[in-house]
Parts: sequence; C-alpha cells; structure tokens
Amino acid sequence: MSPAGLWLLVVACADAAFALSIRLPMVFGHEPCEGFDGPAVVPALGAVLLVPVVLHAAWRLLREQHDERAQAGIGRPADGRAAGSPAADEVRARVEGVLTDRTLMTAFQPIRCLGTGSVIGAEALTRFVTSPVRSPETWFADAASIGRGPDLEFLAMETALLAAAKLPADLYIAINLSPAACLDSRLGEILQRSGVPAGRVVVEVTERSAVADYEPLAAALVRLRHSGLRVAVDDAGAGFASMRHILQLRPELIKLDRTIIAGIDTEPGQRVLGMAMVSFATGIGAALIAEGIETDTELTTVTELGMNVGQGYLLGRPSVRSEDWAQWHNWSDGRANVQDT
Repeated sequence: MSPAGLWLLVVACADAAFALSIRLPMVFGHEPCEGFDGPAVVPALGAVLLVPVVLHAAWRLLREQHDERAQAGIGRPADGRAAGSPAADEVRARVEGVLTDRTLMTAFQPIRCLGTGSVIGAEALTRFVTSPVRSPETWFADAASIGRGPDLEFLAMETALLAAAKLPADLYIAINLSPAACLDSRLGEILQRSGVPAGRVVVEVTERSAVADYEPLAAALVRLRHSGLRVAVDDAGAGFASMRHILQLRPELIKLDRTIIAGIDTEPGQRVLGMAMVSFATGIGAALIAEGIETDTELTTVTELGMNVGQGYLLGRPSVRSEDWAQWHNWSDGRANVQDT
C-alpha cells in the first residue's frame, strides 16, 4: 500500500467513526450526543476506537509488504548492494567506464557438424579488456544491477557483429541476449546498421533472468524472425531454460547444457536424457546442439545418440584471433570423422 493509499484509509476510518457515532446511539434508542449517558457514549467511543485498530492493521500490512519486497530484492541491485551505497556507486562507475571507453572485444568459438567436422557457425563470446580481470558473467550481472544490462549487451553485440566481417561468410553468428534485450526496440536497429544479413544471425536467449510473461517476448521474436533471424534457447536443462521456456519460444535451435553433456559417456541417466532431447527436438522441428564437448568419448556418445551438431573445447576453443577464424572452414581432424546416425 502506498502512502497515499494509507492516508485515504485514515480518512475513511475517520468518516466511518463519525458516521457510527451518529448512527449507533440511535440503535439503542437515543438521540446522537444526547447528554453523556452511557448507552449513547459507549457505542460512539467504540466507533472512534476503530481508527487505531484499523491503522494498526494497515501498518502491519505495510510492514509485511516491505519485508516481502526486501526478501525479493526489490529496490536493491541483484547482488544485494543497497542502491546509493559506496559499493553500488563503484559498480556504476566501473560499468559506465566500459560503456564509454568500449573496452571489450569478441572471441568466437566454432560450432561444428559432428558428421563432417566442418564449422557451420560461431558463437560470439565477450572478453573485457580491463584490470583487474573480471568474468563476463560478473560484468553483465553488474550492469543489470544498475539498470544498464541491455546497454552492455548491445555494446557487446555491436562489437561482435563488427568482428564478424572477418569470419568465413558461410558461417552463422550466435549472439547471446537476455529476454530484456530481446524486448528492446534498439535490437532491430542494431541489426540493420551492422550490415550482417539477418539470415546469418542466431539470437541465443540466455538464462540470466526468469521470464514473467512470455507473450511480449514471443511477439518480439516473431518480428525478428520475419527478417530471417533465428532463435536458440541457450543452456537447455539448466537454470531458467526449462522445457516450458523452449515450448513458449519455439526456437529453431536448442543448445543442450554442458551439465548434461559432461560425463554422458559414463552416466546412463544422462544418456537417456540426451536421447529424449534428440527426440523432443526432432518433434518440434529444432536442431539440437551438444554444448561443452571436451573428450573423445563424449563426442562419440553424443553422436551415437543422434546429436549432429556440437561445440566445446575438443572441437575448438574460443579465439580472438581473426587468423584462427579464417582457418575454421579448412579444419580437419580424425576426431571429427564420426558419421551421423
């Protein structure tokens, strides 16, 4: 309840008390304010005493709402720092500095067809050129905590699309964006300015935050798809990237999280889940990408399960060197000569 609402409640209580002070004595057969005899005065006093009772109830309601907001983190940055505190001010200065100086760059990691080993796409991964070194996840979380999340995401996107000019022209570019950034009208403008054909762009919807209402997000993605852009759900099987997430967004690509791929060659439960995801993706017409392949046995297992596209350190590490990007289409390694099943 807002302060204005509380004031209206006080006024309403006063009006009710006044009305009751007039009406209740009549119930006992007395005129209002007829002297000070007990039957007339007691009901009136009882009505007046309702005011502090109602006010106390209102105060408790406000206190409970405040506690609920505090527990939910409303009004505070995502990491719990109080807005306006020295720590929050330091975060703001740091993020604003990156946005102003554009001190970041793009590393691309190859995405490969497991049957042939050929590179079919590249995921853009942001690297921050700052000291001390902080992880990209920390940077994006800090930006979100001060309300600049989409701003930093769009700077990373612009940097990636500019760097993509040095990628082989037949590769698609996967860009990580939060649901909030997908809803931002600037997204379409950045894509148009980049000069990169929309058909080469895949937006990987990240799991940094939950989606409270899928309808606006789905509508925004439909508009982007009309230009040729494709949608992927990132980290499927972890965090907010649940089956409901996939069903609501209807992605063209599903990226299976590393937590499912790691050890899939030795864990029967993970193999069953991987097989189920292959069937599910086929059923909804989506391509399935095994993310985080790091061993030969993991590669063999996911291929045997019917996963035809993969990404991970075994298949190529992220690189900021355009010389590496130019060579991807010539990549040949016996480990990739696993035939599709």
